[in-house]
Amino acid sequence: MATTTAINRWRRLGLLALLGSTLAAPALANDKWPDRPIRLIVNFAPGGAADVMGRAISPTMSQVLGQSVVVDNKPGANGNIGIGETVRAPKDGYTLLLSSGGGISINPLIYGKLPFNPEKDLIPVAAVARVHVFLETSPSLPVSNVQDFVKYLQAHPGKLSYGSPGPGSSPHLAGEMFKRAAKVDAIHVPYKGAGPALTDVLSGQLQYWFDPGPGLKQVEAGKLKLLAIGSPHRSPLYPKVPTLAESGLPGFDADTLFGVYAPAGTPAPVVEAVRASVLKALEQKNVVDVIQGLGATPEPRMSRQDFVDHHAKERARFAPLIKEIGLKVD
Repeated sequence: MATTTAINRWRRLGLLALLGSTLAAPALANDKWPDRPIRLIVNFAPGGAADVMGRAISPTMSQVLGQSVVVDNKPGANGNIGIGETVRAPKDGYTLLLSSGGGISINPLIYGKLPFNPEKDLIPVAAVARVHVFLETSPSLPVSNVQDFVKYLQAHPGKLSYGSPGPGSSPHLAGEMFKRAAKVDAIHVPYKGAGPALTDVLSGQLQYWFDPGPGLKQVEAGKLKLLAIGSPHRSPLYPKVPTLAESGLPGFDADTLFGVYAPAGTPAPVVEAVRASVLKALEQKNVVDVIQGLGATPEPRMSRQDFVDHHAKERARFAPLIKEIGLKVD
């Protein structure tokens, strides 16, 4: 029996090597894992950046791990529904989470009664991409640049609405940063994901939003007007589109990091195996194309420690803004 187990173990290692994975032998110490499909919870609605990324990386993850990795959308409460389900799942490697960094680092600052602590109850496994936000407006607005848009907002205080994937999401915080930097007033409308928000921008129910990527195809189709990017640097996809800092709002930076997480207590070898599968996915040209098509930047070289440290930096960066605007959700 012991000999058979050892042979099976080395057969699996050989298969993984042929697939080009970077898994180490300790990751397969339990040769029964995985022996059934793995669920990758995406804590936002279909059509948003997290959903698109999850569906892009899951095929390679499935190939490397030898079992299907199935995306399961659990939207709501700015990602808290999906986070909570992940935290409550068995710590066996069969439930993972793909979330925006805001869901992990910002939600504890704005929700007073969370039944979990993301910092303690989740393990950051691997960064996937740095997501940028793009200021887009309805084509019906008589504006062609940020300066025109600011003047229009100032002339119509409290009359325009913008959407976001939820309270405390990077598009929401970008909208609040923008309002303060530009000295304008507008109404925030939260949704359960970027997809539903985009739908209402396209229908005209919202006049603008800070797009985390899914709306860029609509920009190319002429259905949305792209005014600026809310990042420190211009996007390689749109080199002629200025940053908000270049447009008169110095220091504007609303980038966030999306990544894969596991419930705390998941065995270390399993965590390393999942990490290796994500990194392998980020080597694939089709995955890179999908991520860059969202206007995002893949993050295959970020170490696990840097990924862990990133959350503390995000809390420190956004805590003053959250306190200033009195953002609290019960």
